Parts: sequence; C-alpha cells; structure tokens
Amino acid sequence: MPSEAATSAETLLTLLAVLPAGTDRFTGPRKPGGIGRVFGGQVIAQALVAAQHTVAPDRAPHSLHAYFLRGGSEDHAIDYGIERDFDGGSFSNRRVVARQQGTPILNCTVSFHRREPGFAHQFAMPDAPPPEGLASEIELRRAQIHRAPEALRPLLLRPPLLEFRPCQPDAWLGEPTEPAIMANWFRIPGALPDDPAIHRAMLAYASDYTLLANAALPHPLSWMDGNVMSASLDHAIWFHDDDFRADEWLLYATDSPWAGHGRGFNRGRIYTRDGRLVAETAQEGLIRQVRAKA
Repeated sequence: MPSEAATSAETLLTLLAVLPAGTDRFTGPRKPGGIGRVFGGQVIAQALVAAQHTVAPDRAPHSLHAYFLRGGSEDHAIDYGIERDFDGGSFSNRRVVARQQGTPILNCTVSFHRREPGFAHQFAMPDAPPPEGLASEIELRRAQIHRAPEALRPLLLRPPLLEFRPCQPDAWLGEPTEPAIMANWFRIPGALPDDPAIHRAMLAYASDYTLLANAALPHPLSWMDGNVMSASLDHAIWFHDDDFRADEWLLYATDSPWAGHGRGFNRGRIYTRDGRLVAETAQEGLIRQVRAKA
C-alpha cells in the first residue's frame, strides 16, 4: 500500500500532466475528489506545463504573469489554448488562455530564455528555524479547529497535497502581526522524477499558497475564524534557477508592503535550504472583512 507521501506526489504528477487536445491545445485534469473552487496554483501550474510543451527543450521559463478572471470549478477539466507569440534567438513567448466549458478563467503569458552565462548576485536568505522542529500547517489547524465556523471545518481539515511548516505559527493562525512578514518551509511529500520541468511546475503550484495571507497579517482577520473573504486577482513568478528540487525543503519568505481599497499586495522569495534564491513571486488579491458565520 503506497504511503501518504507517495500518494500526494503521484496525485500532483497526474494533476499537472496536461494532455494534448489538438494543435497547441491541452486539457488539464480535474483534481480527484475535488469539490468547490479550483486552487489557483493548479491553474497556473497547468498553464505553465502546457506552454512548456510548445518551446524548444533548451529554453526554460524565466517569468510568468497571470490574471485570474473567474473562479474555476473542480467539477470540470480545464482547457488550455496556446498562442506562439514570439520565437527569437534567445527568448520565446507564449500566451495561454485557460477555459472551462468555453468560458475563460485565466489569462497567462510565459517567457522562456535559452540559458546563458552572466553576472550574478542575490539577497541573502532570511534567518529561519529548521523545518524539522516546526509543526505542520495541518497540525496547527487541527489544534485550533474549534475556532472555525462549522461549515468551514471540513475544508480547513482537508489534507493538503503539499507539506507546509510555518515559521511563525501565531501569524499562521490569525494573530495580528506587524510588519506583514512571514516565512514557511514547504515541499512535495514523496519522491519526484529528476526532470527540472516537473519541479518548476510543482513550485508554480505551491507559489499560490500563503502569499495572499500576508495582506491579512496586521489586521484582525483569519481564515480560521471565517471573518475574511479573499480571491487572487493576479500572480507572477520569476524563475531564477533550475537547480532545485520541490521534493526537498524550500523556504518561502513573503511580505505585504501595502493593502487598501479592498486589495492587498504581496511578494515572495523562494530559497533552497542552502540559501540559494531560485524564484520570486508577486500577487495582488481581493481581501475583505466579513461577518463570521457560526
């Protein structure tokens, strides 16, 4: 019988393996047993995988910019159409539209670069406790689930396909924190193949976790208390390096320099355990306080 970790890895590999559906057209499978709204990271990762299928193998994605247009439904597969907007000597550009039942839910542009040598520098990784001594996200939620409205409890307790270990547990559970900065270790449980394209897709999937939560940190808002409504509006990823594995611990250092007018802006830096900065993210999201439902 496969372990829980192996099952998570296999589920994600299947979920992100988009299927050809015609010339520059692909189908992204629905999450097995999924209910409700599609996780934004799934749509981003599937769009990235679809775009990767249309470029030369020596070109890796260096940036992705996406806009969420509508919430997707986990009741249906997602169709991805690719436009080959540019192929130059060093760069390629692909435009992706994700649709469900003919209706666009996401627009995305991915730029690819043939790797070349160049000057290098990076911001240092922030200090963070090692993941081995930290409680996991799901352990923290289980300990505080009595706070959550009953209607939200099944969703909050659903086992994630990723393993997250927050460095600031109080912030994760909704205690107001200033400045709006936090860090989380994450990895895909189980072993993944060695293909760098797979690890990029897994990083893209994970990059939508925790990012919008930063905008709520300085305020009396908590998903555990059911008093916040949120939705991602856009999402950007810059892939700096391919030398990382998503089945090994990565540190996601995030912050929110601004929130207002019902929106919050968030940034993230993703480091390997030995301190290499391999990707960065940015996202603006809708964030509103609502009256919690019992």
